[in-house]
Amino acid sequence: MSKTEIISHVRTFQNEVGNETYEIQTNNDHSEGVARRAEAFAKEFGFTDLGKILGKLHDKGKEQLEWQNYIKKESGFDKTAQYHDHVRHAYVGALMAKELYPQIYPLLSYPILGHHAGLADFVDFESEMKKKIPSDVLREEKEDFQFPIEKIKNFDKKGFHHLIRMLYSCLVDADFLDTEEFMNGKNSSLRGNHEELINLLPRLKNKLTRFKQDSELNKIRTDVQACCKKMAEAKPGFYSLTVPTGGGKTLASILWAMMHAVKHGKKRIIIVIPYTSIIVQTAQVLRDIFGEENVLEHHSSMDIKENDSENNRYDEKELRRKLATENWDYPIIVTTNVQLFESMLSNKPSTCRKLHNICNSVVILDEAQMLPLEFLQPIIDSLKVYQKCFGVSVLFTTASMPALEGDYPKFSDRKYLHGIEKIHEIIPDDMNLTRRLERVDLHFEDSERLSYDEIAEQITHHDRVLCIVNTRRDAQEIYSRLPKEGITLHLSRMMCPKHVNKVINYIKVALKDTSNQIIRVVSTQLVEAGVDIDFPVVYRQETGLDSILQSAGRCNREGLLKGKGQVYVFALDKPLPKGFINWANESRKNVLDVTEWFGKEAIQKYFEQLYSRTRKFDVFDVEGYLYEPSELMFKTEAESFRLIKDNSISVVVNYEDSLSLVEELRENGFSYQLMKRLSQYSVNIYEKDFKELKKMGLIDEVLTGLYVVLDSSQYDKYMGLTVDNHWLNEIFIC
Repeated sequence: MSKTEIISHVRTFQNEVGNETYEIQTNNDHSEGVARRAEAFAKEFGFTDLGKILGKLHDKGKEQLEWQNYIKKESGFDKTAQYHDHVRHAYVGALMAKELYPQIYPLLSYPILGHHAGLADFVDFESEMKKKIPSDVLREEKEDFQFPIEKIKNFDKKGFHHLIRMLYSCLVDADFLDTEEFMNGKNSSLRGNHEELINLLPRLKNKLTRFKQDSELNKIRTDVQACCKKMAEAKPGFYSLTVPTGGGKTLASILWAMMHAVKHGKKRIIIVIPYTSIIVQTAQVLRDIFGEENVLEHHSSMDIKENDSENNRYDEKELRRKLATENWDYPIIVTTNVQLFESMLSNKPSTCRKLHNICNSVVILDEAQMLPLEFLQPIIDSLKVYQKCFGVSVLFTTASMPALEGDYPKFSDRKYLHGIEKIHEIIPDDMNLTRRLERVDLHFEDSERLSYDEIAEQITHHDRVLCIVNTRRDAQEIYSRLPKEGITLHLSRMMCPKHVNKVINYIKVALKDTSNQIIRVVSTQLVEAGVDIDFPVVYRQETGLDSILQSAGRCNREGLLKGKGQVYVFALDKPLPKGFINWANESRKNVLDVTEWFGKEAIQKYFEQLYSRTRKFDVFDVEGYLYEPSELMFKTEAESFRLIKDNSISVVVNYEDSLSLVEELRENGFSYQLMKRLSQYSVNIYEKDFKELKKMGLIDEVLTGLYVVLDSSQYDKYMGLTVDNHWLNEIFIC
């Protein structure tokens, strides 16, 4: 059988007279198309020839007569064709790569073997490499190129697995795109066609030229932007933008990233944020500046899993966005820590597709102090490889820059964390931002422990006051004890996103109205970052120094008070939850000889204390799985590496028009727009609470995995979802 007769894909369609007909893509055409794309993708990091080879060899196994019969039978092209079950083809190209290029074959064979099933553990990989190439597969000629030995040497043992995964990304995305172009031309036509960053930069500059300098705070923000413009010229590397809350670091960081990218020919900007609420807010700001067609928002709330594989339930705009989440082919991406770092250490084709589009980009890590400590070592190691080998510049933005430069803890003989050699700070010390933005007095009053009643009583001494606590339960208990006078509100994630946003917007408006004398709010940490509210007084339950400083950013935020705002740190007469909050609080208490709590010295000492209490910075032993090039455990590592161990279950609550959306879902089935709207009415609850509500008959499963709490009495208009059975409570009252 010649190459022009070997089938790769079969497309079914209706001809002009309504009869079913077939169109064939030959394996030669498909392999050449994948090779061209993978070659272009791999060019970004200097492995052009390997990308081309991957494309040419990846589907050699389809030449087997057995596989040809399989595709003919399954597609309907030839219903008389016969084949045995479990026809496999990926291993054949992997074997041929080993035969042709024995010096570097793992770089080729791992990606080819896993281009459908995922990158394998070395035990399974070596087992596959012992097989023989089937006799009915045509042999390929060896490509004439220079082995990239010197480039490969740039990857030490911490980076070799990233090189394999990056080549894998080039292959699987090229494979998806070429297949899509043949099988679904409509979807293929919706990809790309975005502006380059050099054309987007004037839009940002135009936005900033309209920035008013009508206050000292706005003058400071302008100074911060000036520093970003100057430092954008610097060479690619690691940078930090440490600006106290209210200093305008969001737009300033985008300005630095855009100018740096244009200066050095970077292709995209990826903004990575720990909180979904901030992502939504930031993405909207950027869409207003750069246009919706140039900003991709990608997080878990946008990844609705549907049973319907057809895309005809999406309008064109949403389909374009959905397709872009697969490989991040947008100039500006706004995403989460989870999406970025779990992708960097994944083994799945669907997750790794985007990786090659991180090459030659600028990555902004917002709220850098929120990087999870138990994963900090593999995160830092990955960032160092991406910066050194894949042309990425990294910008950490925060009000409380964590200690990531050097090895920690420095006061111990044992080094727990191997950090980044050099991080260049954009804001010079002589700008004195901490003093210029000093808008509050910080009072540590946590030596005396208070009951819920006592802290509620203290809060009532102030007319306009925000109280931030560590848990949903604490927020509910304190709120329930406050007199319901003036505007008294509660905020926690027991309220659905639409409810939370409604309350926050209401607070913002109310604070601007001087006739509202009393405004008291009790909230969990959800208002600590990315929520622009401004109270004269803030109470913060004891916790880590970084969280306290974030909370202080909600006090006298705009500097409009005649004097300073007042922030009080208090302790409840109950132990803190075990784990991170407790460690962070003890670390803060052990920071000694500090007079300026908002300064760099205090933050540095705090993180050193925190690191000394952290048992392990690589809790899932990524080093053990991936840092030995001959014993790579891609699959096992990827299955264990999860930034969020979530034992919660999402339920849709009965709030406003949520049930009408549920009924629409029952009647019409899945649609992206409908599921996106429903996500605004969801609350995550613990598994034990879910089971209890389900046992009481209070949860209805509308679609597989989509649960609804139908009873309106289970959703309090002030505190959100209650997991107590209100029917049982009413029986006890009777």
